[in-house]
This record gives sequence, C-alpha cells and structure tokens, in this order.
Amino acid sequence: MADKTPAGRAQGAPQTLKATLMKSAIGARPEIRATVESLGLRRMNQTRELPDNDAVRGMLRRVAFLVAVEGEPWERPKRSRYKIWRARSTKKHKRGN
Repeated sequence: MADKTPAGRAQGAPQTLKATLMKSAIGARPEIRATVESLGLRRMNQTRELPDNDAVRGMLRRVAFLVAVEGEPWERPKRSRYKIWRARSTKKHKRGN
C-alpha cells in the first residue's frame, strides 16, 4: 500500500498542530461555535494538540479569526463580521410605554 503523506512532512512520529483559542466564540454563528467545540477548545487561551490532517486544517481555517495555530501569525479581527447582528428590541414599544 502506498504511503499517503503530503510532501514536505517527515514520516515516522504522528504530526500534530498546537491550536489556542484566542477570542471567545460567544455571539458567533452556531456553525462557528460548533467548529470550535469540535476542535475541543472550551476556554480562552486553552491550547490543544490536534492531529495534522486535512479535516482539522479545514476546521482551523474556518475559525482562523478565533484560533491561533503555532507557527502561523494570528491577527486580531478588525471588526466582528462573524457575530449575529440583531435588530433593536421593540418590546418597550409593544407595551405602550
């Protein structure tokens, strides 16, 4: 059977990535929160060693604005484009006050 390791990676010990949750997922879309949770990140500044495969790299790419990967620069987002923007409450006006 042929070895399917991508070019440039050393064979032998399993490769891992260190990912750290740098920004909270509170207020993010449910898909983003689910991705962070599936990576096993629960608390701010928590670091996890994850297997280096295409699935994990894809998940890290989706949440790159929240998660820092060791060896790659992490830049804090300029504006929260991933948040759920809600209209202002109209409860006060419905009550008649």
